[in-house]
Amino acid sequence: MGGPHSVALFVFHVLCVLLTLSEVGSRSTTACGRCPANSSCVNGTTCRCAPGFSSSSGEIFTFSSLESCDDINECGPPLTVSCGKLADCQNTEGGYHCMCSPGYELISRAPMFKNESENTCRDMDECRSGQHECHNSTTCVNTVGSYTCQCRQGWVPKPGFQDKQMGTISCEEISFPTWTAPPEIKSQSLSGFFERVQKMSIDFNSSLTQETIQYLIMSVDDLLKTPGDLEALDLSSRHHTATYLFSGLEQILRTLAKAMSGGSFIYHSPEDTELSLMVQEQGNGNVTVGQSHARMLLDWAVAAGAEKSGPTVVGILSSPNMQKLLANASLELDLEKQTELEEIYESPVRGAQLRLLSAVNLVFLSNTNTDKLNSKVTFAFSHPWETPGTRQELICAFWKSDSNSRGYWATSGCQTLGSGNGSTTCQCNHLSSFAILMAHYDVEDWKLALITKVGLSLSLVCLLLCILTFLLVRAIQGSRTTVHLHLCICLFVGSTIFLAGIENEGGQIGLRCRLVAGLLHYCFLAAFCWMSLEGVELYFLVVSVFQGQGLRKRWLCLIGYGVPLFIVAVSAAIRSQGYGRPQYCWLDHANGFLWSFLGPVTFIVLCNAVIFVITVWKLTQKFSEINPDMKKLKKARVLTITAIAQLFVLGCTWVFGLFLFDQPNWVLCYTFSILNCLQGLFLFVLYCLLNKKVREEYRRWACMVTRNKYSEFATSTSGSGSSQSQTQALRPSESGM
Repeated sequence: MGGPHSVALFVFHVLCVLLTLSEVGSRSTTACGRCPANSSCVNGTTCRCAPGFSSSSGEIFTFSSLESCDDINECGPPLTVSCGKLADCQNTEGGYHCMCSPGYELISRAPMFKNESENTCRDMDECRSGQHECHNSTTCVNTVGSYTCQCRQGWVPKPGFQDKQMGTISCEEISFPTWTAPPEIKSQSLSGFFERVQKMSIDFNSSLTQETIQYLIMSVDDLLKTPGDLEALDLSSRHHTATYLFSGLEQILRTLAKAMSGGSFIYHSPEDTELSLMVQEQGNGNVTVGQSHARMLLDWAVAAGAEKSGPTVVGILSSPNMQKLLANASLELDLEKQTELEEIYESPVRGAQLRLLSAVNLVFLSNTNTDKLNSKVTFAFSHPWETPGTRQELICAFWKSDSNSRGYWATSGCQTLGSGNGSTTCQCNHLSSFAILMAHYDVEDWKLALITKVGLSLSLVCLLLCILTFLLVRAIQGSRTTVHLHLCICLFVGSTIFLAGIENEGGQIGLRCRLVAGLLHYCFLAAFCWMSLEGVELYFLVVSVFQGQGLRKRWLCLIGYGVPLFIVAVSAAIRSQGYGRPQYCWLDHANGFLWSFLGPVTFIVLCNAVIFVITVWKLTQKFSEINPDMKKLKKARVLTITAIAQLFVLGCTWVFGLFLFDQPNWVLCYTFSILNCLQGLFLFVLYCLLNKKVREEYRRWACMVTRNKYSEFATSTSGSGSSQSQTQALRPSESGM
């Protein structure tokens, strides 16, 4: 069976099998070569995606030109792997690895790890390792997971940069702010102060910030302790100076405080000025700052505000000596307070007279936008305790600058919570310079106003009748009549000005108010001078030469008008700002300026009193003589009594008036108004109605007006007597009552 034919047949079958296998392998290889990238061939018709990849048809899929194996994002949601804390998952092509979050590193310092079990991430100190981009003008401060660049002590960010940023900040050294004297204020004392400030600016060293602050406060103390020519400035200029000082001190102290290393700083000067500072990089919640004069409670976020650069500053500067510049400042009542007061007193309130009880407290923060705070600030200001009297109230006020950089006290936005134990507590929704004031409200009394207007009008009518009588009645002409005439003229002019312009509307002391005060000063001084001349006339009549003449008319006018003119001129030359007050156009009592009126008046009253005592004593002696001239003695006695009565009425009126302007109360107001109104009526009754010759002249004038037949009879029967009276009128010593 194994012949050649069999062998050939076996070889043929083998070749057929090999040929079939070759064709099948060729077809299989062609099919697997068509699987997409990132996959492997499963068989002739299917493929499988590699690990880390997937297809839309599943793990194993039939090959197609539309199929693909895409990368699986193990780090994306839903998260299928975990790297642990302080680490981030990083996806890779076909897999992933873990890396520490920025600002952290592995203990091994390896760049990556595979899973959570290998996580040893910890905070990286970029500042120590040098892996930061801080400018050389800053210092690197490590934070958890990061770092910040902040200015060195005594440095601040340059314009356009913010502190505490990562590598984007550039700083410059803090410089002393520019502060020059206000050009509109001419004062040698103020110029000297700003020369010292200029020297501070030149010598400033940020490492000696606290010493600079102390020297600045002592310089302010020296300026306020001895103001020099500052006190000679008008009220508006003094208040402008105070406003300028407040603004400059706030800016400088805020700037210098940022150059400090932080923490708290308190300085108490020899002049009792106190500065309390708190400087922190950041803070939360409420903070309390204060010293013996004032304490303040506020939210730290209010102190910082929107300011992100540099440390946060909170400060209070308390100055008792600042009161000198703020004397006689006016008070602006907000509408709500005005309405409340008018409801209480049931009358219009026109303002208030003020007395400062506490130190003036300048409050400043890093936050410069303090006109309207997000939360209120609570203050407690120390001051000597005083119980408010009638129409008086303790108020918490702040210094407000007007459009002309002047200033005044205001209460809007502030609420007085209570007083006790030598302090007053307030709440305000803004910041400025604060003080506790005793306000005496100027409440308009319609009854007093009516008495004053009606009474002074009556007095003016009576004074006018006196003037006409002294000018027209020939029977009483003489030196004493001349004195009475000019006395009435001075009182008439003074009372007219008093009625029209004594009240200072608006509280601002302007030219009109100063002019009114000067004219009142002159008119009433002249009235007292003419009254003193009556004492001199009595002296000549009774003591010196009983039968002699008095002073000539030109000497009377020179003394009566020249002496008060000299006093007013000297007073105005020395201190013109002394004329005018916020409430009344009268003399300012500050620095003793009121004595320019009170001094001469006191001297005149005392001299007249001495003359009247001597006169009465001499009259008593003459009445006891053996053969006295009774007619002349009785006449001299009447003249003396009337002169004393005149001195009493005029003197008492202005005694009450002086007290009225200093400490107004309703008793003094009514007493002064009534006496002031009675002056003209009293002089008319005393020198006109009680004078027989004047009465006869009035009777004759009345008859001429009414054309009464009695006129002829009175003229004929009194003809001889009239001529005799005219003869006697030529002798001044015999004229009068």
